[in-house]
Amino acid sequence: MIGMIRNSEAKVFNKAFIQGCLIAYVVFMLFAWGGETIFSKYLNVRFEAFQIFGGLIFLVIGYRYVFQGADTIGEMRGAPEHLAGTIAMPFMIGPGTISAAVVTGMSLPIGGAALVIFLTLALTCSLMILMKYSHDHLRYKHAKYIDRYVDIVGRLSALLIGTIAIDMIITGILGVIAEM
Repeated sequence: MIGMIRNSEAKVFNKAFIQGCLIAYVVFMLFAWGGETIFSKYLNVRFEAFQIFGGLIFLVIGYRYVFQGADTIGEMRGAPEHLAGTIAMPFMIGPGTISAAVVTGMSLPIGGAALVIFLTLALTCSLMILMKYSHDHLRYKHAKYIDRYVDIVGRLSALLIGTIAIDMIITGILGVIAEM
C-alpha cells in the first residue's frame, strides 16, 4: 500500500480507496451471508482448503517482504488505472478477511454482521486516508525518517503476516484431520 500512498495524488488515492472499500463490503457481505455454504455447496471445496491456500499466499508475501522490502509488493499490484480493484483485492479482500466475514456472519444476525463489517471498513478507510494525508504533509520535511520507519515497520509486519500464514495452514490442516 505504501507504493500507492507515495505515488498517487491524494484525490485519486482517496477516491480509489473508498471504491475499494465498497467492493470489499459487497464481497464480505456475500461471505457473511453465505458462510461456509459458498465453499462447500457452490464452489465444491472445503473451507479448510481455502485456509491452507490463503496461508500459502500470505507466507509467500511475508517471505518476500521480509527479504526484499516494500518494493516487492508493487510487482503484484496491477495496473494503476485499476486502483480501486487493486486496493480491494490484494489488500482488503484476502483469505483472512474472508474467513473473518464468514465467522462474523455465523456469529451475528445478518444486520449485525452488516453493521460490524461496515464500521470496520469505515474505520479502515478513514485511517488510510489520514495516513495518506499525513504522508503527503510530512514526506518532504522528514523523508529520510519516514522511509526508514516504513521499511522497519513493514518488515516487522511481514513477520506477523508469516505467523498468521502458518496459523492459517495449521488451522486448515487440523480442520481436515478433524473431518476424517
